[in-house]
Amino acid sequence: MKKKLKLGVFGFGCVGQGLYHVLSETHGVKAEIKKIAVKNRDKQRILPAELFTFDHQEILQDPEIDVVVELIDDARVAFDILRQALQNGKHVVTANKRMLAENLEDVFQLQQQYDRSVLYEGAVCGSIPIIRNLEEYYDNDLLNSIEGIFNGSTNYILTKVFEEQKSYEEALKGAQDLGFAESNPSLDVQGFDPKFKLTIALAHTFGLFIKPENIINLGIDKISSVDLKFARENGLTIKLIARAVRQGEQVFAFVAPQYVPAQHFLAPIRNEFNAVVVNGAFAENQIFVGKGAGSYPTGSAVLSDISALTFDYRYEYKKRQQGDRNSFSNNALIEVIVSYPESSPLLPQDFEDFKGGYRGFGYQYMRGTITLARLAEWGQRSGLSVILAPDARPVAQSGLPVKDLLYA
Repeated sequence: MKKKLKLGVFGFGCVGQGLYHVLSETHGVKAEIKKIAVKNRDKQRILPAELFTFDHQEILQDPEIDVVVELIDDARVAFDILRQALQNGKHVVTANKRMLAENLEDVFQLQQQYDRSVLYEGAVCGSIPIIRNLEEYYDNDLLNSIEGIFNGSTNYILTKVFEEQKSYEEALKGAQDLGFAESNPSLDVQGFDPKFKLTIALAHTFGLFIKPENIINLGIDKISSVDLKFARENGLTIKLIARAVRQGEQVFAFVAPQYVPAQHFLAPIRNEFNAVVVNGAFAENQIFVGKGAGSYPTGSAVLSDISALTFDYRYEYKKRQQGDRNSFSNNALIEVIVSYPESSPLLPQDFEDFKGGYRGFGYQYMRGTITLARLAEWGQRSGLSVILAPDARPVAQSGLPVKDLLYA
């Protein structure tokens, strides 16, 4: 039976305002905002001043507040808010993917200790209800992979660069102006944001708590105009892909840009839209598409968690409870296309399996298979652009191919 909830909200930025508007306009959720904690005392706000506070404890210590909704961008402070809220007997809804990724096992333990829920649908791919589906729909499926476009900001930038011939700088500014890009754009364009989301998804897909620093991430910030020309001339586009795949008891996970054929189902995913692809032994291929950034889409996802709490919902982390013996590994190979100025050469022997290369427009192109460790290393090199090949599939270094939905 539904119950009426009183909310204490931390943060009133893009997502906080989106939550306020969707909560105000819906008639299906029995909840009201009692107080909103903010940091900037001088900022003009759209709501009455008495609704706001600058003291966190006014919310955390209020016995009438049932749910703390955490929507700030400081991961350290956000975790402290979450911990205190649970200790004080309150449920928590959060959209802070970095805080969750860095502390997810602790968050899991705190929920058990204080018998309260932490829900975070809005932290992974905006409006797409992927966490709830992993928990409820796929709980008894043997999942092989989860992958796709997990970041709306970079997808928006790549869309504008390809379709409107905008420069990277123009497209990035457009994403920031629309509120799609994070306050620190490096989290998006260097692939950290989708890595945080992938880290969270791993817990619900394979039952693994993995620290994000153990997951390799490359972004789109080193993609050159020559790479864009190569893509156009070969009927390709470029997407930033987050991917976790299982082979036996080993799980490989990483984030990297990839050349995608124009006819592929991910190619037409445009602007701030995300796409999540789940592959299971029984349900096989399932594709979810929705807006992954923006005030209303993320606010709507946060509201769905609040609604779930009116029915006392909580994550059960079913894949972890099932006792599967999955283990995380970076011991895999992947095929890449590397471009760099001719003055910064690589050698064919730098590849595990060199497949060829050519020179053009002042750049050298080389294609071949490398280890994930080398992918991480080359991703840090200045002037070197590393993009996964169109048909790239992770291969365990034992030599056995990993099942991969994208090009299966």
